[in-house]
Amino acid sequence: MERYPQEVVDYLVHFHGDRDFFECHEILEEYWKEKPDHPYADTLVGLIQVAVGLYHQRRGNKAGAVKMLGSSLSYLNEEHLKGLGLAGEELVARVRQRVRETELDAVPYADLDLPVEDPLLLEACKGQCARLGFAWGAVSDGSNPMLIDRHKLRDRSDVVEERARQLEARKLRRKGGGTL
Repeated sequence: MERYPQEVVDYLVHFHGDRDFFECHEILEEYWKEKPDHPYADTLVGLIQVAVGLYHQRRGNKAGAVKMLGSSLSYLNEEHLKGLGLAGEELVARVRQRVRETELDAVPYADLDLPVEDPLLLEACKGQCARLGFAWGAVSDGSNPMLIDRHKLRDRSDVVEERARQLEARKLRRKGGGTL
């Protein structure tokens, strides 16, 4: 959809379709890193933190959930959310309520929907969900380990290789007497 970055659409599709909050985080974090001067950069961070907070909450990590969801509130700007096609005031209210409920252990985990205000954005997201075989607004599959424990199960070989390469480069510089 031209009006909104495709990454925002993808975030919303995974957020409401397969409820893969880890993927939401990955998609929007990569976009945010590529576009550090985006006019809504802080709000993008807030949306990333909402996804991470819900990932933690669904896994039973209350402290992580409260920390991330609470922190997101300092980044979420209602006008910027509106500029991204979302109902800013309602979204912030829902996150604030979720923080309170999580702090108090008031209710068991339940999926949180982000209110999409722009009907064209909503239509685009629902269409993409259908093409991917997702049902918009579906309930999380709490038995799917890739949704619950993805941080433990994902392929990190590229990260491990890069760290090894950097370590080797540092060793070579030290041998040659160079400085870092």
